[in-house]
Amino acid sequence: MRAVVVERDRPASVEEVDEAFLRGPADVGAEGGRGDDGGGDDGGEGGGEVVVDVAWSSLNYKDGMALAGDRGVARVSPLVPGIDLVGTVATSASSRFAPGDLVVLNGAGLGETRHGGFAERAVVDAGSLVAVPAGISPRQAAAVGTAGFTAMLSVLRLERDVRPDDGEIVVTGAAGGVGSVAIALLSGLGYSVTASSGRVDEQGDYLLSLGATTVVDRAELAEAGKPVQRPRWAGGVDSVGSTTLASVLAQTSWGGTVAACGLAQGADLPTTVIPFILRAVTLAGVNSVDAPLALRREAWGRLATDLDLGLLDSMTVEVDLDDVIAEGPRIVAGQVRGRTVVRVGG
Repeated sequence: MRAVVVERDRPASVEEVDEAFLRGPADVGAEGGRGDDGGGDDGGEGGGEVVVDVAWSSLNYKDGMALAGDRGVARVSPLVPGIDLVGTVATSASSRFAPGDLVVLNGAGLGETRHGGFAERAVVDAGSLVAVPAGISPRQAAAVGTAGFTAMLSVLRLERDVRPDDGEIVVTGAAGGVGSVAIALLSGLGYSVTASSGRVDEQGDYLLSLGATTVVDRAELAEAGKPVQRPRWAGGVDSVGSTTLASVLAQTSWGGTVAACGLAQGADLPTTVIPFILRAVTLAGVNSVDAPLALRREAWGRLATDLDLGLLDSMTVEVDLDDVIAEGPRIVAGQVRGRTVVRVGG
């Protein structure tokens, strides 16, 4: 079977591997790995080994880092990157799945502490595996991927506190995968969305086509400022972090919520408690890697009903497994917009 393999101190390459290789490496619990979702037996909603013939994966920012050998992502060596996979069950030790079922897996250690989706076959635990909803094609499920799944989790969190008539929602890193899907979802649900991007001239029309009502240059948010500023946003979806997230918090209205799901600008957060205690702002963390099964099902169910699949198709480009290594540096450099799917199997 063909797979992209990353090893420490060696460039990523496409290689022939066997199933014994794909059954490793073990999770790295002490280093922050996920560990088993449900143990070795089925355990009701828990685990059970499932072998998947992978048809599609996708390229995410984290995959680009893994392809470059970043040890913060690729935490074992050798490793098959790819934090997403979509494919057909070949064999299953889980009562939840049978051969021939179409399934999707996002995160759960894939492409970080266990071999991921850039291989023609994957051996996974069923604890985080979800059936692809009816109406979504395998390619579209891969296009959603971790980025779209994360965007949906962010929208679910925003909906608890912020209604469409409460005001403007800002989406940072808007031309990226999370941002693009978040704009499509929020606008479809009736929210007014401001897209923040460093590529306004290049991507402005694209962002408006996804449903953004306004596009602003990321420079408006990227610099550090006062911890409380003129209120502009009822809420936000931020995949950037650092001073951008601090500025979004400073400009969020009373009672607003900001879902934080990324750190493209940095992991620091130069702010104070003032936005939280003077304006009752909520900073809600979004973690797609370790999302429990019930939340995964809810998110995929909502994606099936709420995401305009035509818009999804319009933001998606396709590459072959042989080409994904060359795409890694481009996504890390911010040169990729929307979603990139990887054709893995036949």
